[in-house]
Amino acid sequence: MPQRNFIQYLLITAKGLAMGAADVVPGVSGGTIAFISGIYEELITTIHNLDLGFFKIWKKEGFSKAWKHYNLSFLLALFSGVLISILSLAKLITWLLEFYPIAVWSFFFGLVIASILYVGKQISKWRLVVVLALIIATVLSYLVTIAEPIGSPDSIWFLFLAGFIAIIAMILPGISGAFILLLMGAYTTVIGIITQLTEGISTLDTSLILNSVGKILVFGLGAIVGLKLFSKVLNWLFKHHKNLILAVLTGFMIGALNKIWPWKEVLQYRLNHAREEVPFLERSILPQNFDGNPQVILAIAFAIIGFLTIFLLERVAVKKQNPTES
Repeated sequence: MPQRNFIQYLLITAKGLAMGAADVVPGVSGGTIAFISGIYEELITTIHNLDLGFFKIWKKEGFSKAWKHYNLSFLLALFSGVLISILSLAKLITWLLEFYPIAVWSFFFGLVIASILYVGKQISKWRLVVVLALIIATVLSYLVTIAEPIGSPDSIWFLFLAGFIAIIAMILPGISGAFILLLMGAYTTVIGIITQLTEGISTLDTSLILNSVGKILVFGLGAIVGLKLFSKVLNWLFKHHKNLILAVLTGFMIGALNKIWPWKEVLQYRLNHAREEVPFLERSILPQNFDGNPQVILAIAFAIIGFLTIFLLERVAVKKQNPTES
């Protein structure tokens, strides 16, 4: 695993902040941010390598040696950023999407377009199976974006299942964990739990904090199980079928463009955790058919900013092509 100094770990945390911000938004994947910032393969490999051998090394060679062997400083820096971002930016991003939706979605649209080019150009050999994988992944991802969300159950087991499935989506570039939660009917519940926790902390309401933390732990346990199991699959695919998995990831992002298209027509509304009506079922339309000011110039400007952001992320990456080497 790479050796890093304090400044480099701060950069990892910054990437975690970006991943967390992306994961809050239905339609944007934290996995995409991880990939284009040069830490995706290291993340998958590090999670894959985690096992009970940690305690054997701790017993024989000490905690510091075990910590370093399993690259836990990387995970701590990254997921600290993700957690801080989700807790602090959930309200902000929700507010931006409510009052400046076209600008926000245009930014993400430009970001994903650049991500498609970035991931796609890393496919070294275009064979028939790679092309077919790209097409199938694109179609499946598109079908996910037009699927109708289901209701919102509140059971503990459902929260565990939601965490298990959402984390798999979150680490796949192009597939939004937040959108998967929305499809499952759990997005409102999870955002509500996070909001309750922040409110409980601000008001020192112990019962509210304990209730929220308990639900978050159940969701988190499902996420840990899903992350550990699925990381094995991804790690194997990257080692043995890298072109194939890159084609699938590229296809996922192409299909996801439908979800983050800036101009939408609302077909159905839902109630959020604050009992307010928000869009529930939408379809993409052309700017000239948009009900209201389409803000085309603003949309183009933010799409360009999003597109150029990818190049900034590439410059600050520790490694672009092979992040597992120092």
